[in-house]
Amino acid sequence: MKNNNIIQGLFLVLVGVCLLTGCKEPDVLKQTRLFSPVLNKELSSELNTIIVNLGRMKQVDSYTLEVSRDTFRTVDYTIKIDTNYVVLNEETLSGDPLFWNTLYQIRAKAHATDPQYDSKVSDLGNVRTQKFPSVLMTPAKHDVIDVAAKVKWQVSGAPVTVIKVFAGTDLKLTKPLRTVAVPEKNQTAGEIIIEGLDPLTNYQLAIYSGNVLRGWEVYKTVKAAVDLSAPNVIDLSKSTDSTALATAVSTAPEGSIIVLKKGVRYLTPTVPLSKSITITSAYGFGEKLATMVNCNWNLANGVSLSTVKFSGIEIIGGGIGGSYIFNPNPSVATTLANLIIEDCIVSELRGILRIRGKMFLTNYTIQNSVIHRIGGYGILTTDTDGDGNAAVDNILLENSTFSKINMFLTSRQNTKTIKINGCTMSEVGTSGGILFNWRGTAGVRSNVTGGISITNTVWGHAWDEANSKNFAVRGIAGGLEATNFSVINTYATSDFAFVAGTEIAGLPSTTYNKKAEELWASPYVGLNFKFKDASFPGRRATGDPRWRAE
Repeated sequence: MKNNNIIQGLFLVLVGVCLLTGCKEPDVLKQTRLFSPVLNKELSSELNTIIVNLGRMKQVDSYTLEVSRDTFRTVDYTIKIDTNYVVLNEETLSGDPLFWNTLYQIRAKAHATDPQYDSKVSDLGNVRTQKFPSVLMTPAKHDVIDVAAKVKWQVSGAPVTVIKVFAGTDLKLTKPLRTVAVPEKNQTAGEIIIEGLDPLTNYQLAIYSGNVLRGWEVYKTVKAAVDLSAPNVIDLSKSTDSTALATAVSTAPEGSIIVLKKGVRYLTPTVPLSKSITITSAYGFGEKLATMVNCNWNLANGVSLSTVKFSGIEIIGGGIGGSYIFNPNPSVATTLANLIIEDCIVSELRGILRIRGKMFLTNYTIQNSVIHRIGGYGILTTDTDGDGNAAVDNILLENSTFSKINMFLTSRQNTKTIKINGCTMSEVGTSGGILFNWRGTAGVRSNVTGGISITNTVWGHAWDEANSKNFAVRGIAGGLEATNFSVINTYATSDFAFVAGTEIAGLPSTTYNKKAEELWASPYVGLNFKFKDASFPGRRATGDPRWRAE
């Protein structure tokens, strides 16, 4: 009886609990901000339209998309859509089509019925519209000079009858600066030269068949050419005489500019140079530069010159065994303030600059040039011991490519500064060869007193001339015991290596985990150092700018 009472009591308690629980209101989830939009598929383009495919999201009332060309410093378009899939075209952009071949950035925001629950803005990434389908050829470097451009197209379909010149900023091609009729002979040839342009200016040149646009390209003119009528200019731009350069140098006044004809090979003067001078190529359409051959020039004993400059020419020696651009060995003090090599191609030399005796150079500069196949005296060798003998104060190597170089830099005297910036270095130093060799008296003539700076550069392995599969190079072969190296944003390929005990501290600042042949398009044949590996993180900001990804 007692047990029955206990059971009945427990039953009543349970019933009471159930009744109380049943009367309690159910929990309601609190509404929160919508998640930021994400892509269902990567952004893509068709012709000059962009396809945006967002992941489906519940409780989304609509989306706002923003479109930019300058990473949202400005916004080109803002549109509101009620679907997760949209094609950005003339219809959805209120009659205003996107530009062709243009990189756009897209971002999105999801809206709830109640705006307080709208999502945060989500950056969806970049996408480039496609290039306008055209018979117009992309201009090569040698198709554009300072005041003219060569326009070339494939002869196909209707004849190209008109060229229109637009400003570089007229992206919709609405206001032609000039209209040029294409003569029948040029229609057949598929090319015409447009003259009367301004130097250092962006133009858009568009081709038409009647009123039908067939394509357009951007043409950037170069800096103004040398004024051939100026009193200090010696004009050889029409001369094909191989001895004309030597003759001109012998009679040129101090500070003269000698202008050579593109595509012609000129013999290097044999008489020692005794005046400041600039040697350059005339502008003209064609890839081949004016060329100096049989190089092995001297400076006159005891002269004091301001500047010797080579600009826009090719310099070819007789092979890596025995010639130089300059090889002076004066017995009395001989000085040169500036030796400049810019926009040049230099090859087949034992060394570019070998100085001995009492030869003193203040500034040695190589810019925007390609240097390849250089022997054991390298980019520089100062080759005399002792106080008061050959020395170079400052060395600048910038925006240039160096390939297949036996030895790099050698000196028996102190140097003040070395700066290497924006360079591509492939096969610099043979297997076991040398990058930096300051071999003068230790602590007296063995340092770069203001330090060595290496920035924004890409370095490949040593030049394996013997095919030994040994890709290691000696970083420091002598001296530099009190020299500071500063290495910033500089990569080396995985097959780059130092011989043990010769390492340069901090070089590279970052190691790329693939080989040279995986990084560059053709590093061993053809001098093509465009980045083949699209994943290389330095492809837009390191190496010689001519090879960088756009």
